Amino acid sequence: MNLRYLLSLGLFIILYTGLTAYIGWHLYYWLHVVFSINHPLIFTALLIGVAYAYIIGQLFSSPLFKKIGALWLAVFQFGLFVLPFANITCWLLGLFIEEVTRTHIVVIGGIIWILFAIYIGVGLYLAYSPVIRSHDISLAKTTSHKSSLKIVMASDMHFGGLSGKKHAERLVKEINKLNADIILLAGDIVDDDPAQFKDKKMDELLANLHAAYGKYAVTGNHEYYGGKIEDLAVMLDEAGIQLLQDHVVEPNEMITIVGRKDKTDKNRKSASALIDPLDKRKILIMMDHQPTDLHAIMEAQTDMVFSGHTHRGQIFPYHLITAKLFEVDWGYKQKGRLHVFVSSGFGFWGPPIRLGSRSEILSVQVHFNEC
Repeated sequence: MNLRYLLSLGLFIILYTGLTAYIGWHLYYWLHVVFSINHPLIFTALLIGVAYAYIIGQLFSSPLFKKIGALWLAVFQFGLFVLPFANITCWLLGLFIEEVTRTHIVVIGGIIWILFAIYIGVGLYLAYSPVIRSHDISLAKTTSHKSSLKIVMASDMHFGGLSGKKHAERLVKEINKLNADIILLAGDIVDDDPAQFKDKKMDELLANLHAAYGKYAVTGNHEYYGGKIEDLAVMLDEAGIQLLQDHVVEPNEMITIVGRKDKTDKNRKSASALIDPLDKRKILIMMDHQPTDLHAIMEAQTDMVFSGHTHRGQIFPYHLITAKLFEVDWGYKQKGRLHVFVSSGFGFWGPPIRLGSRSEILSVQVHFNEC
């Protein structure tokens, strides 16, 4: 570890711990005022355990701690948004009344709990109720097989913990309704370690996906974090899904699919190295988990690229950050001859909450026009 990394890690721990203390103090104060709870040491110990549960779960491969930690992150983000307004409200009250009483604290706290219930309810619904985003595009190419091609894509499922078997069943059900010619899974299929994915038999569920020209996947950054890509490749292969890691496949004589390793792998091939040797008269489709290399992919004369990774920020207002970080952080854009598709994802990372984004599946109808 270099000095810069250690300093960044130390700064993160200090900031995160400070914000956790800010949220925890408000929660304890409300419990103390309303229920006369007076056990600060026990509360502090529990708060630290919950706040660092996700990290503990990662270090010791504990699904239970990861779930606790993920749920805490939902509380953490809500607290950061709402508690400053509660502080301002109490300050304003103090300007007009002699004393902020227990009744005021109870009422303000009650309103916050109601807002939290709404936040959780809406967030869960948007996370677990995927929609189909449909697009129609035209390419100046022809194929002897069909006058059009339907590509169905999902990304960022993060299957394993809170994105579990029922969510995998939703994916299979919704995709099969679309009668896809090609199914693409554009990375972060599992949440780091594929063990739960296998234990819950989600790989067997994905075997029920149907597509005329096959099912293909690429790695995302979380597959690298888990460090068991080879195990996942075997699971997917048994489910009839081909994992492409800087590989090229041709489902028929007019379609070429290129699957890139995630940019986490510093040794992955460049877009030009993968595309330049290919026949440009064919329909060239690329999967690249992170939408960070669009110009190079366009210059290589690719027709379509499918990406995910951004989650569109997942929880408001983080979409403002992803919109600044990526040329296309969500949706569709034509860049020269290249058609760019970036999904907000089918699953979620951390808390099973979405606000300002929604779980989705992309359905792209490609029409062919002779050059």
